[in-house]
Amino acid sequence: MGMTELIRHFRQRMAEGPVFGPFSKSSDPAIVETLGHAGFDFIILDMEHGPNSVETVEDLIRAAQIAQMAPIVRIPSGDYEIIGKALDVGAAGVQVPQISSAQDVQTAIEHARFAPLGMRGVCRYVRAAEYSSMDKTEYFRCANEALLIIQIEGQAALDNLDEILAVDGIDIVFVGPYDLSQSLGVPGEVEHPLVVEKMRQIVEACLDKSVFVGNFTETLVQTQMWVKQGLRYMSYSVDVGILYEAGKALLSDFDRMRNHSE
Repeated sequence: MGMTELIRHFRQRMAEGPVFGPFSKSSDPAIVETLGHAGFDFIILDMEHGPNSVETVEDLIRAAQIAQMAPIVRIPSGDYEIIGKALDVGAAGVQVPQISSAQDVQTAIEHARFAPLGMRGVCRYVRAAEYSSMDKTEYFRCANEALLIIQIEGQAALDNLDEILAVDGIDIVFVGPYDLSQSLGVPGEVEHPLVVEKMRQIVEACLDKSVFVGNFTETLVQTQMWVKQGLRYMSYSVDVGILYEAGKALLSDFDRMRNHSE
């Protein structure tokens, strides 16, 4: 499946119901590909808190695409160069952190879209354009279908939420619970009543504007709660955390076997 088809398929799945995917802190394409074969809808390749460069992300994108899983790249900032490079190497979308104003959104759109929607740097000799083998008119048209996901994760964004959501061109709003908890004075307490209240405020505002919204969860209980609230873009845990928890559960079973055999 080509990337354009993969993006369209992902959009359709999200329109029908929640989609699920982990963050990735790994630089190993095998882990990414394995998670795709497991059936996740998307994976967030993390350049903000992960060890990846654009060069390593390119191979992770290939691995996700092979397994027909949408590769989203969380960039470290709204920087013009990083957004363009992530899309050039074939990302299905970019996730931009620390959005706090309508101007931040407009800047991200300008960096992520070709004209007439934006002013993304133009080059068709890149992986996203199949190294120039793709018809250039088709490439520049299809490239603007890549997902633009903005992260709302601070008090400033809450103060400017109406203005942020008034900007046309946002595909998904992602609520960052950990950074939000810090901005509210309860760092790490993502289930604190104040954090939950503010998250619900963001969710309701997004749903009123018919904007897809998602967040990060670490338990099935959290996930179920937020799906019931209307969230569609559900980031569940992290690849290394999933691996750790699976290994820990196995070792717990092994310990019970040892105890029963004695």
